[in-house]
Order: sequence, then structure tokens, then C-alpha cells
Amino acid sequence: MKRDKVLSWDEYFMGLAHLSAMRSKDPSTQVGACIVNPYNRVVGIGYNDDEFPWEREGSTLETKYVYVVHAELNAILNSTTSLQGCTLYVSLFPCNECAKAIVQAGIKKIVYESDKYADTDIVKASKRILNAAGVSLCQIEQAIKVSVEKIKL
Repeated sequence: MKRDKVLSWDEYFMGLAHLSAMRSKDPSTQVGACIVNPYNRVVGIGYNDDEFPWEREGSTLETKYVYVVHAELNAILNSTTSLQGCTLYVSLFPCNECAKAIVQAGIKKIVYESDKYADTDIVKASKRILNAAGVSLCQIEQAIKVSVEKIKL
């Protein structure tokens, strides 16, 4: 007999995005991304990462904003194949800079979890770019929580 409570593809791939986010060194916002081809095969994984300052306030060169590579761009740059027609799973709605890369990469659908910056100009611009390019946007219905427990062997 088959198990009843099997993860949907959306839950599974969002879970991978969250697992990837656990690699982020950012103390305030950990974001993960997973790119999947039309055959439900993972072709890119990324998380927000950098070795420079993680401060949110201060002079431009002392904050994370000019240095960090976002999860979406990391996943695109780490991809193993063409991304034409792929789906991007991401824990936080993409910014306008990532939106440009998403469109240029040929990604056709974004499944996202949080849209906590929806009222900012950056996300408004992002949505304008993505909508103009015909990228489908889908907010996942439930938040996905992933935990990793280390057990001594």
C-alpha cells in the first residue's frame, strides 16, 4: 500500500530551496532557490552568499547590498543546462535585478513562498519585468519548513 502523505512536486522543490538557504551566511535573510526543468529534474541550486560584510545599515561599501549574490542568480549561474522553459522555486520573491536574469535565462515560471517586500519599488519593478516577459508567478499555498538534525553515528 502506498503512503498517503507524499510531498507534491511544489512542496518537494520548495523544500530543496529551503535546504539550500541553510547554506547562507546572511544573519538576517536566508534565501534559497531551485531550478527545475519540465521533466521535474533539478538543473540549478543556489542561495544568497558572499564573503563580504553582512550589515544592513551603514555606508554603501560597509553593507551587504553591493556584494551579495542572490539565490536566484546563484542558481542560474550554477545551472547544468539550458534553462529555457524551466521553473524557479524560491523562498523569497525575486528582486528586479534577479528578474532580469530570470527572463534572459528563459525561465517561464516562478513558484515563490514569501512576498514580504511586495510594496517596495524593487519588487514592483520585478513583477512588471516578469509579467511583460510572460513569466508565470505562483505563490505556494503553505509555507514549507525544513529542518536538519545531526545525529552522532
